[in-house]
Amino acid sequence: MSTKPKTHSTGHLAWFHTLGRNGKRAFTGAFGGYGLDSYDYWVLPLSLVAITSFFGISKGQAGLLNTATLVLSALGGAAAGVLADRVGRVKTLLITVITYAVFTVLCGFATSYEMLLVFRGLQGLGFGGEWAAGAILVAEYSKPEYRGRAVAFIQSAWAVGWGLAVVVYTAVFSLAGPDFAWRIMFWTGALPAVLVLYIRRTVQDAPGTVEQRRKSPDKGNFRAIFTHGLGRTTFFAAMLATGVQGGYYTLATWLPTYLKTERGLSVINTTGYYAFLISGAFIGYVCGGFITDRLGRKKTFALFSVLSAVLIVLYTQIPVGANTAVLFLGFPLGFCASAIFSGFGSFLAELYPTAVRGTGQGFTYNFGRAVGALFPAGVGFMAESMGVGGAMVFGAAAYGVAVLALLGLPETLGRELT
Repeated sequence: MSTKPKTHSTGHLAWFHTLGRNGKRAFTGAFGGYGLDSYDYWVLPLSLVAITSFFGISKGQAGLLNTATLVLSALGGAAAGVLADRVGRVKTLLITVITYAVFTVLCGFATSYEMLLVFRGLQGLGFGGEWAAGAILVAEYSKPEYRGRAVAFIQSAWAVGWGLAVVVYTAVFSLAGPDFAWRIMFWTGALPAVLVLYIRRTVQDAPGTVEQRRKSPDKGNFRAIFTHGLGRTTFFAAMLATGVQGGYYTLATWLPTYLKTERGLSVINTTGYYAFLISGAFIGYVCGGFITDRLGRKKTFALFSVLSAVLIVLYTQIPVGANTAVLFLGFPLGFCASAIFSGFGSFLAELYPTAVRGTGQGFTYNFGRAVGALFPAGVGFMAESMGVGGAMVFGAAAYGVAVLALLGLPETLGRELT
C-alpha cells in the first residue's frame, strides 16, 4: 500500500491528511514527546514554593534551578541538532526523551539543593534536544503551504503537557504534604517511558531526507551554520529565539510563585487561573500556526512579541484585590505568549538546508533558551527587593530583542525545503 501523501486534501485538517501514514505516526511521536517534555519541565515551577521552603533557599537560588535547566538545554539542543543530521531525527528523538525522563525522576531523590541543581541541569540536556528533533521530523513530512500549522500543532503539545502537570500537581499537593509532594511530582516524570516504545516501533525519518543527508559532506557540521552564507541567518535566528524565550520563561518560571505569594492564592484556587492561561495557550499554539501560514513568519513574530510584552506588564501590575481581572487576563496572555512559538518550527526549518537543518535549528533555538535563561534568573534576584510581580516586568523587555532580530531575517513563507 502506498504511503505517499495525498495532494488533493482541503479544509482545516488538510495539513494532517497530507502527511501520509508515516507522517501521521511521526506527528504522534513528536506531539507526545513534546507534551511530556512540557510536563517534566513544569514540575519544577509548580513545586518551586515547596522546594524553596524545604531546602531553605533564596528566590535567587530558586531561579537558578530553572536557569541551569535552560542553559544545559542549549548544549543538549545543539548536540541533538548535530546528532539529528548524522544519525537521523527518530533516533535522536528517542535519546532525548529517555534523557529528560531519567533525570526528572532522579530530581525526586535529591537530598540537597546542590544535588537537585545538578540533576535538573542534566534534565535540560534532553529537554533542549527533543523539540529540535521532533519539529524537524514533522516539518520534513509537511507540504510547504501547511508546514506552519503542522509544526504549530506540535507546539500545542506544550499546553497539553502543562495542563496535565497542573492536574497532577493539584491532586498530589492536596493529598500529600509539600515536603514530600514535590518529590512525587518529579517521580511522575517517568511517564515518557511508554512513548519510547511507540516511537521505536512505528516512527521513521521522512523519505528522501536520509539520502540527502548521506550525500552531503556538511551533514551535522557545526561550523557549516556559520559559513556558506548562513552566519548572518544563524546570528539573527539565535537573537530571535533569545528574545522570545527570555520573555516566556520569565513568565513560566515565576508565575506560580507570583500567584501564591503576591495574589495570595492556594493550590486549589490557582487551578482556575491556570485553566484560563492553559486554554489560552493551547488555542494560541493552534491559531498561531494558521496565522503564520496566512500572515507570514516575520509579521506573526512581530505582532505577538508586542502583544506579549504589553500583557505581561498588565498582568503583573493589576492592583491587589483585583484577582478577577488577573483571572480573565490570563487567557489573552496565554494565547499571545504561546502563539508566538507556532512559527518557530517552520521558520527555522526553512532557513537551513537539509544537511544542516538539525544543527541550525538545534543551535539557534536552544542558544535562545540559554541566554534567555538569564531573564528568569535576573527576576529571581530582583524580586528580593522589588517583589516578584515588579521584577517580572523585566521579562517583557526580552520581546523587544525579538523584534530587533527580525530586521536581519528573510521571510520564508512558502519556501520549499532543500
